Amino acid sequence: MTEGTTSAVEVEAGAESGESVVARLEREGDIAADYLEGLLDIADLDGDIDMDVEGDRALVSIVSDGTDRALQRLVGQDGEVLEALQELTRLAVHRETGERSRLMLDIAGFRARKRAELATLGAEAAEKAKSTGEQVKLRPMTPFERKVVHDAVAAAGLRSESEGEEPQRCVVVLPS
Repeated sequence: MTEGTTSAVEVEAGAESGESVVARLEREGDIAADYLEGLLDIADLDGDIDMDVEGDRALVSIVSDGTDRALQRLVGQDGEVLEALQELTRLAVHRETGERSRLMLDIAGFRARKRAELATLGAEAAEKAKSTGEQVKLRPMTPFERKVVHDAVAAAGLRSESEGEEPQRCVVVLPS
């Protein structure tokens, strides 16, 4: 199953429990927020937690009023620390709910900025594939990055595929 989709089994599991998908995702967000607040307290960092539900996943963001460079350390080089914190947060949610979480964590707007850059990259690659009639292979990316590029390519009216093995998995944009 590709990232960004909900399986029929997951939908049925939510329906059987009597809990709506939105309520389940809001609960995931609350659990994640509690976990992250504890982490911020332990690390003695200032930050506010924002929660939202987008599509089929909970979105949790740690934001700061100022230009808190300490939050940037939680992002790490190319989002490596952010990815690790996201996995730990998903595990905390799993421990409480017993269900796998697809929660998305953002810190200091890193993912939002990255999403905009990747959408532009995907649109440019689609345009290049259209104009040259040849496939365009992009650099290796994380699953999050590939998902954003796949969405941008689809919005441009073309198809794309992921190829290779992690961590060298990349997007290939196919001409029409």
